[in-house]
Amino acid sequence: MLLDRKPTARRRKPRNDALAPILRRGLYEAIFRRRDVRAFRPDPVPDEVLARMIVAAHHAASVGFTQPWDFIVVRDLERRGEVKRVFAEERRKNASHFAGRRKATFSSLKLEGILEAPLNLIVTCERDRFGPGVLGKVGIADVEVYSTCLAVGNLWLAARAEGLGVGWVSIVRNAALRRIFKIPRRILPVAYLCVGYAEAFPPRPVLETAGWAARLPPRKLLHFDSWEESPDDPDQALARLIQSPAIWRSVLSEQR
Repeated sequence: MLLDRKPTARRRKPRNDALAPILRRGLYEAIFRRRDVRAFRPDPVPDEVLARMIVAAHHAASVGFTQPWDFIVVRDLERRGEVKRVFAEERRKNASHFAGRRKATFSSLKLEGILEAPLNLIVTCERDRFGPGVLGKVGIADVEVYSTCLAVGNLWLAARAEGLGVGWVSIVRNAALRRIFKIPRRILPVAYLCVGYAEAFPPRPVLETAGWAARLPPRKLLHFDSWEESPDDPDQALARLIQSPAIWRSVLSEQR
């Protein structure tokens, strides 16, 4: 009987929360065109542009919504000169870890733009900003540091979208940064960044072009369900697609 039939469930139209095509393309363009920049033009960065970058960084994800970051905008050349001297000392120490051609390549690389860039920016992390009870921190102590790195990533992509270059200077000492910039001991300096309009955005990372390292094939970094599962299983379509140009045609094709 008709009365005995169960009502047929309506098929819902799949939701599409993707960004508009031009916005989606812009995101991927910023990701793929981002570079670690070392050579800068002297043109000043407008405060409005820098403000947008910092707001973008502040909207990064953070474990437990801790928002552990602070931003120190550094324009003072005297302090930057002190950082440059620390960099030079640390670079000499770094050089001692290499030999032969590797050492020669290291010595030839330009690894900072501390004085050339119109400004430097320090991104710091304050652990336990809202007290010792942090949602998500019980088993992993460094979640606030990871969160701060997400803020750095946001800022870097926002800078690229604005036509600005960013260079992360990792050859420094946190103790020296604390001294130079009066950073409290409880605050961890995470990233020392040079920011400004780039002389150029090379098509490939400088370290790749210099032969220092090559980009690893993403397929080799892919695992399924456990570390031991190889991506070479012919049934794993994802492993085949991850390096296929076809996945980008609809995103990076010219938008009309």
